[in-house]
Order: sequence, then C-alpha cells, then structure tokens
Amino acid sequence: MNVLWITLEDTSPRFQVYGDRIARTPNADKLASEGVVFQKAFSTAPVCAPARCAAITGVYAASIGGHHMRTHFRNLSHEGQVPPYEPVPPAHVKCFTEYLRADGVYCTNNEKTDYQFSSPFTAWDECSENAHWRNRPAGARFFSVFNLLAAHESGMWPDGRSLETDPASVQVPPYLPDTPIVRESIARHYDQMARVDVQVGRLLDELEEDGLAEDTVVILWSDHGEGLPRGKRHVYDSGLHVPLMVRWPGRIEPGTRRTDLVSTIDLAPTVLELFGLPLPGHLHGTPLLNQENPRKFVHATQDRFGGYYDQSRAVRTGRFKYIRNYHPELPRFLFNNYLNQHPVQQEIIRLMRHNALEGHARFFGEQNHPVEELYDCDADPHELNNLAVDSSYHSTLLELRSELEDWRRRIGDLGDVPESELSERFWPSGIQPETVAPHFLVYGEDDYCKEPIGGRYGAEYKVQGPALVQLHSPTQGASMAYRFENQQSWTLYTGPFNLDSGDWKLFTKAVRIGYRESPECELALTVL
Repeated sequence: MNVLWITLEDTSPRFQVYGDRIARTPNADKLASEGVVFQKAFSTAPVCAPARCAAITGVYAASIGGHHMRTHFRNLSHEGQVPPYEPVPPAHVKCFTEYLRADGVYCTNNEKTDYQFSSPFTAWDECSENAHWRNRPAGARFFSVFNLLAAHESGMWPDGRSLETDPASVQVPPYLPDTPIVRESIARHYDQMARVDVQVGRLLDELEEDGLAEDTVVILWSDHGEGLPRGKRHVYDSGLHVPLMVRWPGRIEPGTRRTDLVSTIDLAPTVLELFGLPLPGHLHGTPLLNQENPRKFVHATQDRFGGYYDQSRAVRTGRFKYIRNYHPELPRFLFNNYLNQHPVQQEIIRLMRHNALEGHARFFGEQNHPVEELYDCDADPHELNNLAVDSSYHSTLLELRSELEDWRRRIGDLGDVPESELSERFWPSGIQPETVAPHFLVYGEDDYCKEPIGGRYGAEYKVQGPALVQLHSPTQGASMAYRFENQQSWTLYTGPFNLDSGDWKLFTKAVRIGYRESPECELALTVL
C-alpha cells in the first residue's frame, strides 16, 4: 500500500463536488467521486508556513514556536528587534516522515517545504523538483508529496493572460466590494484552479500508467483557505475551510460524504495509520479515517504576518465559531507589504481613501477588533453577524471560551510569549545551535568498543568480523543517517547494522529540527 499526498496552495472548496458550479475541476471531482469528500475540513492556521509546520510535525505550530509567519525571514518586525530564527521543538518532535522511512517507506517531496524550519535531510529520501515515487527502489512502498502552487494568492495578480472565467459569473463574498477588479481577481483564481486540476489529472494518470492506482491511497488537501482579503491570514472559515478528499480503492465507498469535523492536524496520524505504524504519543491529531471518536472541536491560530502582530485564536464546532482577539485595540487595516500587491487589497485601499466602502466591506475600515466573536456558521456562513453580545447565545459563548482556554493549556500555546523571547530561547544571541557530530562505535570479536571512533576528518579502524556498527549523537533528539562511499542517498539510522569482511568507507551526519546539521564524519573500516 502507498500514499500519494497532493497539497494545494491557498484553496477554499471551489470545486464542482463541493457545489461550486463555476469551477472547472473535473479531475479533482472524479477523484472525490471515487472516495470520500470531507465537507468540514479546516486548517490549523490561515497562512502557509504555520499550517505546514503543523502538518509535517503532527503538532500545532503554536505549541513549538512555529506560529509566526516565516521566522527565518528578516522583515519589518525583525529589523533591530528580533533576529531571524527557527523554532526548536522538544527533542521528541520530528517530521512524521521519519517514522515512515524507519519502516522502509520511500518518502519523496516535490518540492516546497515551508515548515518554518529547514527541512531536515533525514525527513525525505528525495526532496527536489524531480522527486517522484518512480525513483524508489524496486518493490518499495512509497509516500509521495506533490505541492501544486498555481492556486497561490499571487495567481490572482494580472499576468498578461486573458481570462477564461467570465467575471460576471462569479460570486463576490459580501465582505468584499463588488467591483470589476474584485470580480476579475476571483475569475483569475478560477482559471488558476483549472490549471491546478490539470496537474492533479497528470499525477492520477501517472499512477494508472504505473499500475499503482488500486494500491495507492490518494489524499488531496489545501494548506489553508483562499488568498483573498479576510480569507488568508484570518481565522474565519474563508481562511480555514479547505478541500479534503481521499480515495482508497476497495476500502472507501465511492461517493462517500463526511460532515463531521476534521483538521489538517489529523493528516500525520492518518498517514501513519495507513502504513500500519503506531502513533507517537505527542501527536495532537487523530486519524481522520477512523470515525470511532469524532471530533467535537477544531482549533486554529493567527499571529504575526509579515510586519504586523494580530494574535487571535479560534475554536469551531460543527455549527458555531468562537474567536478571541488579543489585540482589540488594533484596526482591521494593518500593513502587509506582500498583501498590498494583491489587486483586491489595492481596490480596498482605493475605496478606503475615498471613504467609499459599503455594506459588510466596511469591515476593513473598522478601527478596532471585538474582544470576542461568535458566529452561527450554518445560518451565517460568511461570519458577518457577531453573536458574542447576544444573551441568547451566552451558554454557547461560555462553552467555547472555556474550550479555547483549555486547548491552549493542553497544547502549551506559546502565543503569549514575546517573539524576541522565542528567538532568544531557540537561537541564543541570534546564533543557530549546531547538532553535534555523531560518532561511530564498532564491535568485533572480543572488541566491545569502549570509546567512540571516527571524526570530522576521518579515522581508520580494523576489527575482526563480523562487525556490528552503531551510531551515536550527543545531541538530544538528533536524527542520524549514514551512507557508504559512492552512495549518494542517506540511509536513516534506526539501529545497529552488520558489516561482513572487506574494506568499508562510511559517512554519517546528524540533525535536529531548528539546529544546523552536524559536520559530516567518516570512517575507513576494515573488517577482517
């Protein structure tokens, strides 16, 4: 059994299978019709890097210091205040693909990572624009990730191509101004979604060509909601509600629809369970194909984006959404140099300059946030009518307020820690910690290796065979890998291995998330 994981960028459920009649997504719709469609799937964060941090580690980004957008970039909030850094999770937190690799699964990523930390070399057998399951050793099971980028918010910016979607046919969310520029931008997004769908179809065709379609689970999802103002970077459903569809031939009834809550935090445990592996106890999610204990809540975080801080937390049931805003003194309109390139954002700014925002679009001109927001998402899917001050919903407000605070305690939410303190905690004085180089330990006949051998500049050793080789890194939580001379790829170290007689040249190095990888060490070993 194999898994093909297809990740889309900045995509809300704009597919025919989700009821969108304008969408041109026949390949994704066919995939969905052959498996299960999750109608209430939500991301953990409304922006790429924190959402992907959670997906690859299986823990909420805010619990390990990965909640601010792209901490390794120097930006307005960093200049003179916070040097670039990467989160350093507890030593037991790893990219979940390491558990797969340790079980012999060939893991590939094509190509984007954006995890808030440099992708450890131990996470993937192959991570490049050429990464593909077709490169695996014969007969190996695979977990292959393809990141399809065309639906990113930047795809709504004019690019010289004429529109294929009629702007007059699109629906403009009520919180955006209904102007030609806004309609053209949404139409351009539909065009980009059609291009993404062609890529989806190509991957599915390749599975068929290789005779693997019946033996491969396909998971298609998006990192967060679409890149429109008040969508991406906001914990409203427009920024969190994502498509999620899974095809598992022979195991999932075609045409299945699920209306229970699921979260992208559930993806890592889902893949581990699909491969029959035990779930590490620190994971925050649960396998989404297991319906024995359905979720009652999903949770999400919002923190720094670019140069501004706007901390919010959200919890949602099947019907209600509660949002807590920790900076109610802030206006809704905050500076983001990247977002300001968006034609819809520019249109909002133009209308603000002329005091011409109307209806619910006046949201962008509000001079502060409410401390609490509560929405009935069934009756009010665009989350326009704040019920937090309505006494009829007081018990719901109290329940969700309590759940949010309990969840923050359970996961150890670091959102209240100043980013300058996080930076100093993870990279003291702005210096990235380095993983200590691993050592070789070689055991032979009557040789119990009381001292480690090998080093940065190489070492030589002889032992009476057969030999048992062990690796050790003094860095807590480090992952190690090794390779032999003339071998390009690294083998994840999972335990001691045997070598028969001969001359062997071994190389090893180690890494921990957030740390610089260790120097490479080598050993020339003669087994007599």
